Amino acid sequence: MSDILVTENIQGASMIRLMEDLDVEFDAYLWQNRDLLKQKLQDTQALIVRNQTQVNQELIDAAPQLKIIARAGVGLDNVDTDYAQAKGIIVCFTPDANSLSVAELTIGLMMALLRRIPEARQDTLTGGWNRIKFTGTELYGKTFGLIGMGRIGSMTATRAHAFGMKIIAADPYLAADAPVLKELNGRLVSLDELLAESDVISCHSPLTPDTRKMLTYSHFSQMKPDAFFINTSRGEVVDERGLTQALLEHKLAGAALDVRETEPPEQSPLNQMENVILTPHIAAFTVEAQERVVDSVCEDVRLVLSGKPAINVFKP
Repeated sequence: MSDILVTENIQGASMIRLMEDLDVEFDAYLWQNRDLLKQKLQDTQALIVRNQTQVNQELIDAAPQLKIIARAGVGLDNVDTDYAQAKGIIVCFTPDANSLSVAELTIGLMMALLRRIPEARQDTLTGGWNRIKFTGTELYGKTFGLIGMGRIGSMTATRAHAFGMKIIAADPYLAADAPVLKELNGRLVSLDELLAESDVISCHSPLTPDTRKMLTYSHFSQMKPDAFFINTSRGEVVDERGLTQALLEHKLAGAALDVRETEPPEQSPLNQMENVILTPHIAAFTVEAQERVVDSVCEDVRLVLSGKPAINVFKP
């Protein structure tokens, strides 16, 4: 048994140093074997996970010595934070480490959608040279609607604004006079207004009981038929069947999904649509972001195990 257990593929210089300095067991696929995982947790003081390990009540009860759960990422929907904290376990995460990378991917997906880059590439590889067919759309002057205007949403909006896009946002926790809206000359609107006005909609909502499947067929049907939808937040906030139906009925022009309801996803009609870009939850996966994420979780584990307060502690 080890003091520190890493159950997913979380690598980097800080992890190597942690393994050199402390008692660490690293098993990138341990999350797939719940029985073995519970067995190894009996004497573990620190658990480091990403998003595949479901740290529920059963798992926490199997770890009586656990002091810290360190999530290498921003979302905590795979960790029962309430139960962990009730048991006196510190929950840490990396809320800022990958924000820039997610924002940049969102902009990249938007440009790929509006300029039809994946379609044009595939056509060219098969011998085509159809310049007129792949006439795209400029970002300049278009309305960019953000569902959720937290750190990632704000960073994405700032970059979209630099392209000359008009910014609107729907966020129940954002004030109409919020500084970020003033800086971007943006407006706070209702979700219905955002759906009706936006040329591009980008979702940056966390997964909560209130947001699970909050975007349904009826919502996508309110979009402009030439508008696009992007999701780099959590796949479960979208009813994929509803989105698929709306796309088949041309209620919107296209979509880009970095996250899915089930990961990895099963085969879907989305796979066959030329106006849909699918990526395997890579928004946070840049060299720089992963270095920051691993640095953060390893530092917090070191601090807690040495009796010092962690830095990035989750607070409800």
